[in-house]
Amino acid sequence: MDAPRLDLDRTTTALLTGLFDPRNAAAWEAFDRRYRPILVGFARNCGARDNDAAEIAQETIVRFVEEYRAGKYDRSRGRLGAWLVTIARYRLLDIRRRAGTARITSGERAMVDLDDERSLGATYEAQRRQSLLREALEELRTNTRTDPRTVKAFEMLVYHGLSTQVVAEQMAMSTHDVYLAKSRVAAKLREIVLRLESEYEEAPGEWEGSDARPSAGLAP
Repeated sequence: MDAPRLDLDRTTTALLTGLFDPRNAAAWEAFDRRYRPILVGFARNCGARDNDAAEIAQETIVRFVEEYRAGKYDRSRGRLGAWLVTIARYRLLDIRRRAGTARITSGERAMVDLDDERSLGATYEAQRRQSLLREALEELRTNTRTDPRTVKAFEMLVYHGLSTQVVAEQMAMSTHDVYLAKSRVAAKLREIVLRLESEYEEAPGEWEGSDARPSAGLAP
């Protein structure tokens, strides 16, 4: 049962082809699984509260699929991510208007200028990279023979910011082994990320000059 999903997830092209068919629930689920976490993180980093970020992600995905099935998305005009950002930006502006303020208040989160395309692109790209790294790390855990202790040591060192000495003590490893764990896992993650980048067909750094725009009906 898992093979069809993996085949569908293999490239963005295959995924978008599947989305054309409204009856293809697997394509919808794969698209949602890939882009929802990115969009939620993007919205939160633009200042949206958690519940608003979830709503923005949902509305963005639904609107994109509608636009795509209507033939309004042209990949030759820009990255899929740029199109999603444009839709999400309108939803963010809607929330700001409903709140009657020029800003979305959300604790002490830094605000992103919604009129600055470069900032929006950088914010989305950061979330996309984080999502990609999470997926790569999960694949490393489940689909390779990498020692779980090695992966755990890497996470403690890199993601939790613990010192080499602390990691070595907690994992009953030598400091040399901790350094080796970091090096080995980092190398494997780089390989997986490069492959995922190729399969997702969305190389970073292509935001400037993008002409991706949803239909005029979305304009605020």
